Amino acid sequence: MQTSPAAPPTLLNRLASLDAYRGFVMFLMIAEVLRIKQVASHFPGNKVWEQLAFNTSHVEWSGCSLHDLIQPSFSFLVGAALPFSIASRKAKGQSFWRMFFHAAWRALLLVALGVFLRSTHSGQTRFTFEDTLSQIGLGYVFLFLLGFTRVWWQALALGVILVGYWGAFAWYPLPGPDFDWAAVGVSADWLQAHGFDGFAAHWNKNSNLAWAFDDRFVREIPNVLGHGEPFKTNGGGYATLSFIPTLGTMIMGLLAGEWLKGSKGTIEKVVWLIVTGGLALVAGYLLAKSGICPSVKRIWTPAWVLYSGGYCLVMLAGFYAIIDGFGWQKWSFPLLVIGMNSIAIYCLVHLIQSFILQSFQIHFGADWFKFVETLWFKISGTTPEVLVNIEPLIQGGVLLIVYWLILYWMYRNKVFVRI
Repeated sequence: MQTSPAAPPTLLNRLASLDAYRGFVMFLMIAEVLRIKQVASHFPGNKVWEQLAFNTSHVEWSGCSLHDLIQPSFSFLVGAALPFSIASRKAKGQSFWRMFFHAAWRALLLVALGVFLRSTHSGQTRFTFEDTLSQIGLGYVFLFLLGFTRVWWQALALGVILVGYWGAFAWYPLPGPDFDWAAVGVSADWLQAHGFDGFAAHWNKNSNLAWAFDDRFVREIPNVLGHGEPFKTNGGGYATLSFIPTLGTMIMGLLAGEWLKGSKGTIEKVVWLIVTGGLALVAGYLLAKSGICPSVKRIWTPAWVLYSGGYCLVMLAGFYAIIDGFGWQKWSFPLLVIGMNSIAIYCLVHLIQSFILQSFQIHFGADWFKFVETLWFKISGTTPEVLVNIEPLIQGGVLLIVYWLILYWMYRNKVFVRI
């Protein structure tokens, strides 16, 4: 990891829309500190709060919320940025092998950083690889190599990944009648509410091929190394092998990046992104509805690759048309500040949130939020219950401002964390 003194969005072959889209995605991630779902619980029956709560949290298994699109968007943008990165490095005279070894080193660092961040609140290293950074790192070298192939090879690789991964899950046997669901963290009530029947049951939680891989191989890592937390089945159903279809998402981004880097006009590029995105959305939706392949983000099913990738293509079309097409960039500055230091903010959220909150308590008192209620009381003479209900929202808003100011300082001083 290093800091780069390079200039902001005027870098060679760099699209401001990619940074703005990435900034939007990272904003959605750090907006978890607003605890909107908790606040929404104080307003039962309010449709606005219900929608806000739904779209700022993950769905339980199948389906999709706005929050579920964070990880696929981040992965998609890794692929979309690669053609521009390769072009920039070639312009600097870097050889293929120098770029290859950099890609391999980057992949290793991403995997290691993912493990590190997953272990920050543990007594020992947690050797799990479901973190976003680890998932990207596990597939990054393959993505890099595809970046030097023709587009049809990239499309073929995407097809092979989708069909092959689907076939592997379909081939893996369904759990028998004596399968101990409780032992893998799946209750009977959960299974009844969210589980699949029939052929789609091949993609049920913690009874599928990806779960079996972790249970057989990842479980042994602490034993082999003689260090690390004992393996536990992931309660959310996340799995290491998801890096394979995540690579599919990154390839969709790679295809989009190749198209944007091409010589076509803005309108043609935008239309292609929208049409291709729409087709991917429909394909993913139909696969899920038909029962051929459910759309599950937590195990990154092929239907999810298409469905979420379709959304990514459409959102990229919007950012590209507005920012790079029409040249309306000023509004996106707050997002650019975040997007150009995505690795930094990803780490900061995991590492210093408690430190920031403790600092406020140290310097402004344990009930530092109470100043809002006091100010309101002095102005209106009352302390409405609504202030108590939205306290997590305001505390989270303060955290968001602190995070952004840190990133803004880094931006102004041209400090960009790169891997």
